[in-house]
Amino acid sequence: MEGTVPQRSPSTGPDGTGSKHEAAYELIRSRIVAGEYGPGYRLVLEQLAREFGVSAVPVREAVRRLEAEGYVEFIRNVGARVAHLETGEYQQAMQTLAVLEGYATAAAATRMRKTDITRARTLNRQMSQALTAFDPAAFTELNHHFHDVILQRCPNAHIRSLAGAEWARLDLVRRTSFAFVPGRAQGSIAEHEHLIDLIETGADVREIEFAARDHKLGTLRAIAERTRRAKS
Repeated sequence: MEGTVPQRSPSTGPDGTGSKHEAAYELIRSRIVAGEYGPGYRLVLEQLAREFGVSAVPVREAVRRLEAEGYVEFIRNVGARVAHLETGEYQQAMQTLAVLEGYATAAAATRMRKTDITRARTLNRQMSQALTAFDPAAFTELNHHFHDVILQRCPNAHIRSLAGAEWARLDLVRRTSFAFVPGRAQGSIAEHEHLIDLIETGADVREIEFAARDHKLGTLRAIAERTRRAKS
């Protein structure tokens, strides 16, 4: 997610060969995650189809897929709109993801390859650069990629699927939390480095699971503290 969203014809996918549905999905999703389509934004299928130069069918398929992933909700007499994630839902989603990623990271630890470690460290350095440039969109995207490098080594496909669903829900609010508790981003980078160190040195899986779980809960603690100060 760079500052601007690439304009690509949905007649092809990102690699120039994919389906219209896939390309429409990628375009709409990228705009949602980048904040161009914010929570509550109405997705008018016919309008999007005209903009993309396709029929309404692939756009409808793309929006239904985004609904299944938690990015979009259908409201009676309104239609499709970008989903809202209330405070309570955000807390529950983060708590759920903390448990899932704690387990998944521990399970993935012994299956991580040297190339995975290198990739994770590179992404973490890029996150630091995005933080320096104060680019929430890039930071959020890189953060997702970092965790996905680890998650994909978890042998439990169901855990991977559940974690992926929670990531999709949380993508809608991560840029907001970046601005609300900007100091948390630096702590997150340091925790990433510590987590990779634990994995690379073959630390006990219980220690790895705790570190991964606490990493997620740390964001909740930071938001709670920021909210408390704002009210005092």
